Amino acid sequence: MSDSAPRGERLETYGYTQQLARSLGFWDLVVYGLVFMVPIAPFGIFGGVFQGAGGMVALAYAVGMLAMMFTAHSYAQMSRAFPMAGSVYSYAGRGIGAPFGFLSGWMILLDYILVPALLYLVAAVAMNSLVASVPVWLWLIGFVLLNTVVNYFGIEMTARINKIMLLAELAVLAIFLVVGVVAVAQGKGNGFSFHAFYDAHTFSWSLVFGAVSIAVLSFLGFDGISTLAEENRDSAKAIGRSMVAALLLAGVLFIVQTWLAAMLVPHPQTLISDGDPDGTAFYDAARVAGGAWLGTLSALATAIAWGFANSLVAQAATSRLLFAMARDRQLPGFLARIDPRSKVPANATFLVAVVSLGLGLYMNSRSDGITLLGSLVNFGAMTAFLVLHVSVVVHYVVRSGSRDWWRHLIAPLIGFAILTYVVINAKVAAQRLGFLWLAIGVVLLIGLLVAGRRPELPNENSAAEEAGHA
Repeated sequence: MSDSAPRGERLETYGYTQQLARSLGFWDLVVYGLVFMVPIAPFGIFGGVFQGAGGMVALAYAVGMLAMMFTAHSYAQMSRAFPMAGSVYSYAGRGIGAPFGFLSGWMILLDYILVPALLYLVAAVAMNSLVASVPVWLWLIGFVLLNTVVNYFGIEMTARINKIMLLAELAVLAIFLVVGVVAVAQGKGNGFSFHAFYDAHTFSWSLVFGAVSIAVLSFLGFDGISTLAEENRDSAKAIGRSMVAALLLAGVLFIVQTWLAAMLVPHPQTLISDGDPDGTAFYDAARVAGGAWLGTLSALATAIAWGFANSLVAQAATSRLLFAMARDRQLPGFLARIDPRSKVPANATFLVAVVSLGLGLYMNSRSDGITLLGSLVNFGAMTAFLVLHVSVVVHYVVRSGSRDWWRHLIAPLIGFAILTYVVINAKVAAQRLGFLWLAIGVVLLIGLLVAGRRPELPNENSAAEEAGHA
């Protein structure tokens, strides 16, 4: 985006200078979102979603995609109003007020800071299961170092790696789909059926939404596209459109692969009753379809996708969020430093690497480490998304007087209601730790206010008024 862009889309309007390199187009953003979500994400959590949905795993993903579409819609509205890095932090801060932006940024940090550690740990455990002679902690260190180096060399390097990894993941998925379809046609597995979408013996909406709260973990990442707003070279509308496109494409892939796996998984009733403690249900289905080689290929692809491709973009997104908050003096200023050569927030990138490594090593020492991290990631994202929906209503309807009731009131309210249900049904441990994190954020905010350092954003009021009338 050049200086000829509309004034409302230039950072100077909001009191910032352009520091990051604008080098990403629409398809770069879509690829980024797809890699962040991981097209083969259900491979790793298929068993848990299958059990939670009473076998209706494809329905759970379909409902999850619909639910996230409302959130993507709200992201699209706010990214058009405020085309800058920072995600929910920037949108809530400018749409409602800087203190709300601080709390929103604080809550989504729970998602963004923890998700790289979760991805590294899952991948390290998977690789250890394939190469037992290399310990989990060594795989963890290797993944962290590799991703940090790639991210340090700039967003263009990350974008190129993203495209390569996406093609590799899609190739593995295509192999599974082709082999799986042939296997079902030959009568292997449980036979052709639509039970993955609806089973009269187990169906209930409470059951499905309970599974959605697990499946939604696969969709987290589309929102990371918003953190690249200042590296987008097209109009601000490209951010919202790329989110919706990435979410739709990923959702279709999730539904198709889980439907096929549900027809192939051995002993489905046992899986529903006993769960999938080893996380191998999808790989077992792949073995039924094509033999041991396909099961191993699926496991290896999951490890690489989670530990390299997904965590690579997760680290990039988290560093941009830290950069945005530090630039506004709501986090330590050293996190706002941009490397003059690579044009990336270098210190923020290194901090994410250190935190991810420390958390990953600690959670590896806990028997419930992966489960707890996953629950906390979901809780942080969902609560931040709640504020996002409120931001749309406040900015457009309350402040700007919009009468576009569907886009600026009804759709955000539906999204808010769905996410409220998901948060209420979150694991108790995640609720406790999540609300503790929120309480710490409130205490920090009160401390800032008492000290006379109310969170403020450059050109907060004038820019918001101009964006509202754009």
